[in-house]
Amino acid sequence: MTAGPPGSPGARSPGTRSPDRASHAGVRQRSWAEVRWRQFRNAPRPVVRAVVADLSVAVVLGLLYLAYDVALTRGARLPGGDLRTLFVLVFVAVVLVVGSAITYLIVPQPGRPGRRSGWSAALGFFAAVPIAYLVLVVAVQVVKPLLV
Repeated sequence: MTAGPPGSPGARSPGTRSPDRASHAGVRQRSWAEVRWRQFRNAPRPVVRAVVADLSVAVVLGLLYLAYDVALTRGARLPGGDLRTLFVLVFVAVVLVVGSAITYLIVPQPGRPGRRSGWSAALGFFAAVPIAYLVLVVAVQVVKPLLV
């Protein structure tokens, strides 16, 4: 098989290795876990900043929610009654808004140092969605059973 007409630069004879494979012959194929670990260790700086901003807001609010939830579980009578559902909605909204605002302030637009844009806020917003969920899951499913 040939990669092009005979005599062209891309032509090769049958049985020869493709230039792509020949140049990568000594490269070891990494496992899925190795690839993901390398991506985790070498994450882009804007993404790390967005995750840290959102995570810091979510952890503080998650601890407040956990204290409220444990108090209600142990029988405390608080003003307003059981407002855990409202607290969760407020928790997610605050993490989204405050996380996006902090990310907007600390993450410059790529390729334009010092310039802020909606890109920065969007990065914080999209990072906040899974972080808010994960913090609530850890607080309610992992930490709460240890305290009750």
